[in-house]
Amino acid sequence: MKKELEDTQVALEASHKVIAGLIEIGLSMSKRIEKMKVKKQLAKANHVECHQKFQARIHEAEDSMHAQHLIIEALVDEKDSLLQTIHGLQEANNAPAPFYGEWEEEPEEEPEEEEIEDIPLGEGEIDDE
Repeated sequence: MKKELEDTQVALEASHKVIAGLIEIGLSMSKRIEKMKVKKQLAKANHVECHQKFQARIHEAEDSMHAQHLIIEALVDEKDSLLQTIHGLQEANNAPAPFYGEWEEEPEEEPEEEEIEDIPLGEGEIDDE
């Protein structure tokens, strides 16, 4: 009986050591999981921040393009107005319109291009045009 009691105590101590080891492993894994969660949250926050910065840059570029478009329209309108003023002044002074009959633009000569034959598309082929 005494031998049985000693064997049981040895087994119980071994069992306690195994349980303590498993608890230590579990705690270590829990810490790692928490660190991974923190890293994931930081990565997500960085992604959101980058996305917001990218969107802000896109909006700035769109606003800049819109402003440039408005400036170009204003310049075209101003050019048209100036041309009308010049034309009106020339008519008032009986002056010939600028460049009338003085020159004609010659069409640019374009090099002859080889014709490319149209190759019919077979089934399953993709037309990139």
